[in-house]
Amino acid sequence: MFEAAQETHVDNWDEVKTAYQVARLGKVSGAAEVLGVHHATVIRHIDALEARLGVKLFQRHARGYTPTEAGEELRRVAQATDDQFGQLAGRIKGRGAEVSGDLVVTSLVSLAGRMVPLLASFQADYPDVVVRFLTGNRLFRLEYGEAHVAVRAGAPPEQPDNVVQPLATLQVGLFGSKEYVAQFGLLKAPDDFSGHRFVGHDDNANRAPYFIWMDQAIPRGQVTFRTTDMRAGEHAVKAGAGIGFFPYEDGLKDPDLVEFAPPREAWSAQLWLVTHVDLHRTNKVQALLKFLKERAKEGAI
Repeated sequence: MFEAAQETHVDNWDEVKTAYQVARLGKVSGAAEVLGVHHATVIRHIDALEARLGVKLFQRHARGYTPTEAGEELRRVAQATDDQFGQLAGRIKGRGAEVSGDLVVTSLVSLAGRMVPLLASFQADYPDVVVRFLTGNRLFRLEYGEAHVAVRAGAPPEQPDNVVQPLATLQVGLFGSKEYVAQFGLLKAPDDFSGHRFVGHDDNANRAPYFIWMDQAIPRGQVTFRTTDMRAGEHAVKAGAGIGFFPYEDGLKDPDLVEFAPPREAWSAQLWLVTHVDLHRTNKVQALLKFLKERAKEGAI
């Protein structure tokens, strides 16, 4: 009888929970107290569920409610479901307290040389984390869950529901390859860029501070190699196509590059840590934020 009734779709879980508590406790008053509802609500739920299933779940008598065979089966299934939800809640709570699982971080391509070693070091401290490091020209949407943490440059991001914190100031210098220097030489004076070729952005509306300076200070005709990909621009500089901008510490460490000009305030960019308010307080996000801030204080960013 109950097997046939199982084919009926149960779309009100409040009624099932009510029936489970009545079957467990045997009394309407006890179920009402546990559920925090009026005893009339308990009776209404039982009547509605029995009508929907087309089967009696309880025998009513003066001492209370005794489950029928169908009621006992409902109690067993509901008990197993309740236990499973309890275990699931425990696992979710435990997982929230851990630093594990996917951690999606996004930054400018030009920061990859610094971010990758830092993220590898973070992962060494938290080996259960799977790092997903995403770079690109488009802005990854934190509100759509595309990333947990974004490292962004320039003006402070203003997207709603984001938590924005200062990280560091990115110092940028002007570099060229040894091959380029052999052909075109160094600057004759600090601001004398005449006769030199530049690697720049293909979009002269790009808002990076150093590209804004280039657009204002360097004739467009001298920007002879243009690209929308920062990595391609760095490769072009190394290949001798022109002089261009690198994060200062990265440029100094590269044996194939020669410094043309040290960092200027007009070229520097403020870096920001950006998280979405819904994920900001999760353990893995907080662990990474703390790690990056500490490394920034040490000058690693």
